[in-house]
Amino acid sequence: MEHNIPELVAQLTLEEKAGLCSGADFWHTKTVERLGIPTLMVSDGPHGLRTQDPERDDPNHSRKAVCFPAGCSVAASFDPDLARREGAAIGREARAFGVGVVLGPAINIKRSPLCGRNFEYYSEDPMLAGELAAGYINGVQSQGVGTSIKHFAANSQEYRRMSASSDMTERTLREIYLPAFETAVKKSQPWTVMCSYNPVNGVYASENKHLLNDILRKEFGFDGVVVSDWGAVKHRAKSLKAGIDLAMPYSADYGKQLADWYEKGLIDEGDLDRSVGRLRELAEKYRSAVSRRRVTMTEEQKHELAVRAAEESAVLLKNDDDILPVCKDKKIAVIGGFAENPEFQGGGSSRVNAKVSQSLCDCLKNLGFNVDFALGYMIRYNILTPFGIRYAVETAAKNDCAVVCVGNTWLTEKEETDRFSLKLNSAAEDLILDVAQVNPNVIVVIYAGSAVDVSAFEGKVKAILYMGYCGEGANEAAADLISGRVSPCGKLAETFPKSLEDTATADR
Repeated sequence: MEHNIPELVAQLTLEEKAGLCSGADFWHTKTVERLGIPTLMVSDGPHGLRTQDPERDDPNHSRKAVCFPAGCSVAASFDPDLARREGAAIGREARAFGVGVVLGPAINIKRSPLCGRNFEYYSEDPMLAGELAAGYINGVQSQGVGTSIKHFAANSQEYRRMSASSDMTERTLREIYLPAFETAVKKSQPWTVMCSYNPVNGVYASENKHLLNDILRKEFGFDGVVVSDWGAVKHRAKSLKAGIDLAMPYSADYGKQLADWYEKGLIDEGDLDRSVGRLRELAEKYRSAVSRRRVTMTEEQKHELAVRAAEESAVLLKNDDDILPVCKDKKIAVIGGFAENPEFQGGGSSRVNAKVSQSLCDCLKNLGFNVDFALGYMIRYNILTPFGIRYAVETAAKNDCAVVCVGNTWLTEKEETDRFSLKLNSAAEDLILDVAQVNPNVIVVIYAGSAVDVSAFEGKVKAILYMGYCGEGANEAAADLISGRVSPCGKLAETFPKSLEDTATADR
């Protein structure tokens, strides 16, 4: 395969070479039909596919897909093999959808607990993040589908992510922000690496030759395609010179910028040839992989894996008097809108068009429990609003124990914005405290994608079960954990500060 690449590149016109170095549209690379160069479709991940529906023109309208636990939850398992199994399942689904590259995993280091995209990232620990990323990449790529580790590099906030420079010493960069990428590259050789939006020490990542060439290629030994995050390229010719092979998505300005610099002698045909050669090798990898048969998974098998992964990722933060597991002879009051419709993923480009999770009441009833349900709050416009609190308190008072389900919505934890507080919505905190006044056996179940402040109710309840953003199997997993059908074995992969003032980024 490799010996044909230079020959094929030599047959391309200068205009064709320049064209191949940017996308054809939002999700596809360009094709050159006369030379048989195919287009390649990419899709958002990383915890499930957000693949554009081929019957819809809207790039944000995605096909139904399985939603697995997000990075924040998988990290709590401390299990690279779980990440590999999840990756393999996503790879199989990608093959079925015709996707050539999954845009994940996301492995930026968690530096502030308020980062809106923390739910996608694995950990604040570079070693853990790197090992899990390698497992995930090996899983996806075992199915003949590429990955794109992101966002390279030092992208640890969403607020002003397009302009805020991540400034640090070289030692800090190498000891904290880069080791996860280095581990992933050396252990799994992802097909692509995606640059971040932000400047690093004043130089945009898309134009940062020190990052993309000196470190990523020369030191880490990366030999694949470097792709921009969507809209991260400010100047196509500068980014090409720095090491961006593929600028996404399509922009008419890119061709003009390349032509202008070529005419001025600031880039030459060799710069284009290097990137085009890598892009051609990427297409050949996928075409070769498609011809090889892979084992498929049924929807039921993928969903079962999502449930098992959620169970292995849950963290038991508190369990006084061994209240968990709950015996089946106990009557349970299940309270909260999240019990009916839990938030199991964050907002933004990774949001999967998934089937709705089962209600916790139904899951507990299926396990033989006697269950009463009360709402306590409504989720309207993704905000928790008090509703039926008196009935919720009365329901809690007449049962042996109360399971109160709370958490953050996808508008709280999402791309392009950071959180303002570690606290849960006040309606959730007030509901927990009201229920705890009438029932001494309260179990709080939290669905969230990053650290939360539990100080308002920690001393008033018997147990706190942190589910994370654990995918479409959220309530099935929660029921299994509450009943003792399985035991919680997750461990926090990030610090849960008692207050925001305890963090290094509190004043930023």
